[in-house]
Order: sequence, then C-alpha cells, then structure tokens
Amino acid sequence: MRVGIIDYGSVNIRSVFKSFEKAASLVSSKIHIKVIDNIKELNESEKIVLPGVGAFADCMKGLEKHSGLIEMLTKKVLEENKAFLGICVGMQLLANYSKEYGHTDGLAWIDGEVTSIKTIDSSIKIPHMGWNSISFDCAHPLLKEIKKNEDFYFVHSYQFNVKDNDFVLAKTRYGSDITSIVLKNNILGTQFHPEKSQIAGIQFIKNFLEWTP
Repeated sequence: MRVGIIDYGSVNIRSVFKSFEKAASLVSSKIHIKVIDNIKELNESEKIVLPGVGAFADCMKGLEKHSGLIEMLTKKVLEENKAFLGICVGMQLLANYSKEYGHTDGLAWIDGEVTSIKTIDSSIKIPHMGWNSISFDCAHPLLKEIKKNEDFYFVHSYQFNVKDNDFVLAKTRYGSDITSIVLKNNILGTQFHPEKSQIAGIQFIKNFLEWTP
C-alpha cells in the first residue's frame, strides 16, 4: 500500500514522515510511506495525509501554488473514496471557511467554520499548546487501543466548529469543548499532532494505516 504525505511548504515534514514510517513497521502488511508534492505521486497514493502548521490562509495558498493539486486531491478523496487524514491545520482546511485573519475559503468537505478558541477566563491561554486529553463515546477502529481520556499533543489558536455533531469522533476540553477528531466516511482529521504524541500518536497512525473506510 502506498501512503502519500503531501508536502506543500507548510510544515517540517520529517517528523510526520518518521512517525508514519515507525507506525508502518508495526503493521503486518507492506506499506510504502512517501513524501509527495505533485499530482502524479498523489494519483498513485492509496492513502493520503495532509499535515498543516501556521495560518489557515497560508496553508490554502500553499496548496493552490501546486498546479492541479487541489483538483486531484478532491478527485482521490471525494470520488475515489481514498482514506484521508488531515493533521492540525490540515484538518481545519476541511471546513467551509476560516475567520483567521479575515475570511478564507477552505476545501468545504465537512460543513463548519474555523474560529478562534473562546477565552472564557484568564486560565485559558492562547495558543492551546501542550498535552490534553481526548474524550469519545463510541468504539471505532481508529481508536483501537486508545484509552478514553488519552493525552495527545496540541498546538493551535483556532478551532473547527463542525456543523453536524455526527461527524465529531472525539472532543477535548479547553475552556469549552474543542473538536479533536472529525470523521466523515473516508475523511479523517485530527486537531492534535499524532506525530508529536509519542506512543498514543504512533498507535493512532497505525490504526489509520490499518483502517478500511
């Protein structure tokens, strides 16, 4: 199986690649992990990973700079139903739009908007940075061997407000509830960084690699 990690200039891709490589070594089937940056390699990928760090608008511009990349990405995910994982801003790009530094349209694969984290009191520091637990109610193959209230690593100032709660697989409490995992059919997104989340993060990536939507 070929897994493509999209490099569009928004993130240090090495840590993502190394964590996927480690998780792949724990899977019984043969998996080839590759960093990709063009439509030919994307078309050859059977699972797709979109990392993201920084501002929403900058990440969208990074995707748009690669000719035909968004169109091929849409074809692979929405038409061919290939398994997709968006990480951090890569998850937020699934929204209709973001209000970060004005209005920026997203991929609009999952209805919702990206807004700043609500600061209810002075104890809520922005950005939300460090370890925090995720909560979930249902068993799912993507959460295999992940404990309820397991800690993952977060770094973000904006959150994805998903319109339909049925597409929210897990939440995290930070003043109020923040979407930490979204799931719609073959489309998966995490607000946390699995590649920075040590043992739990590697387990989550392994689950993604073994997952059949």
